[in-house]
Amino acid sequence: MTPETRKTDLTANQGQLVAKMQWLNFGHIDGLHFLNGDPLFEPPPRIIREFKFVRENGSRPEAAKADFALKAEVIDLFAQLEALGNGVVTRLEVKHGIPFRMIIEEDLA
Repeated sequence: MTPETRKTDLTANQGQLVAKMQWLNFGHIDGLHFLNGDPLFEPPPRIIREFKFVRENGSRPEAAKADFALKAEVIDLFAQLEALGNGVVTRLEVKHGIPFRMIIEEDLA
C-alpha cells in the first residue's frame, strides 16, 4: 500500500474492516483473526462500542462514501497485519473511526 491508497484498492475483507471501524467510531474490536494479512470475520470478532456523553456518537461521515483516500493509520494497520501474516488481534482500539492501537499476543519461542 502507498500513501495514495484508496478504499476501493482494498480487499473485500479490508474494506469491511474499514467500514466497521467507521461505524464504531470509538471503541475496540476484540478477537479479530487474520490470514495472510487479510482480516477474517469468521469467527466474528467482538465489537465493544464506546459512547461519550454530550458528544456525537454516530458513525463517521466517511462511512456513507464509496471511496476516499485512506488515513496513514489505516494503511499502517494493514501493513502490520501483512507483516505478521496469520494470527489474532487481541484488541484493536478505534478512535474517530480509525485504528489507534493494536494488541497482539505472541509466543516468545
